[in-house]
Amino acid sequence: MLKLIHNEQIKIYTKKSTWLMYLILAGLIFTFAFSVHYYGPPNEEYQVDNWQQVLQEKNQNLEQEMQEDEFARSNNPYIIEKNNYYLESNTQPPAYDAWKFTGENAELLTFISLLAIIVAAGIVANEFRWGTIKLLLIRPIKRSGILLSKYIAVLLFALYTVAFLFITAWLIGAIFFGVNDIDTRFVISAKDGFTSILVIKDIFMNYSFQLVDLVMMTTLAFMISTVFRNSSLAIGIALFLLMGGASIVQMLADKDWVRYILFANTDLRQYIAGNSPLTEDMTLGFSVTVLIVYYVIFIVTSWVVFIKRDVAGQ
Repeated sequence: MLKLIHNEQIKIYTKKSTWLMYLILAGLIFTFAFSVHYYGPPNEEYQVDNWQQVLQEKNQNLEQEMQEDEFARSNNPYIIEKNNYYLESNTQPPAYDAWKFTGENAELLTFISLLAIIVAAGIVANEFRWGTIKLLLIRPIKRSGILLSKYIAVLLFALYTVAFLFITAWLIGAIFFGVNDIDTRFVISAKDGFTSILVIKDIFMNYSFQLVDLVMMTTLAFMISTVFRNSSLAIGIALFLLMGGASIVQMLADKDWVRYILFANTDLRQYIAGNSPLTEDMTLGFSVTVLIVYYVIFIVTSWVVFIKRDVAGQ
């Protein structure tokens, strides 16, 4: 099995397109860092001894904006309340650094999902398209082992890419913004207002929640590739659902059965403090159960179709 997985990894990483994906990802991270640095990192104005006075003046300016701009009337109260929490708790807003930048780059896991979908969509389908599937099946290895090795290889690719994102974001963030202590705390929304949280905990939560969507979409693309033997179809369907899944759920939000849709459950952030689930009767346990059911369906369907498929005509 280890040799099979290693062989699949070689197939993935010997392609120039794979390394192009990593270059694009690094370029996105660098562009984001340059933009933040160019326009000024958040909280930069509060890194002074009289930060309380600066924060109070900021609130006054925000309140004045609310009298003149309609958008400010809906957006500024949140900022003012957050600033008041800093003042009341006598907590200086922390300086923007590599850790905070790395946490914000968790949103790029959506892009990594795109890359993993492309790899998953082709790892089985291309074997049939190129006719190399026969070379695999004549080996003294069970079909289930071949399929499992390919799936594990896709997951490893996704894991390596997430690690690349994390390390690259931290290094670029350190160059642009420096590094604060790992026990730095900053303020986030909570159920009853605001609370402070360790930056490393926030990073872990952001990446963990995004990984759920990454695994589910990758597995879906892998199943479509296995069932239909068409990488283009797998990429097209998976990308459509990746980009439009949330919109579909919002369109059907008034339906009682919407909670059973996969994309109504992939974002587990809806259960953390400060957020609310799509419907009142949805819980974290419910969403985890739904995700497990979908995951099992994807895996079993892939396995059954691959095991029973006749490749004599390939």
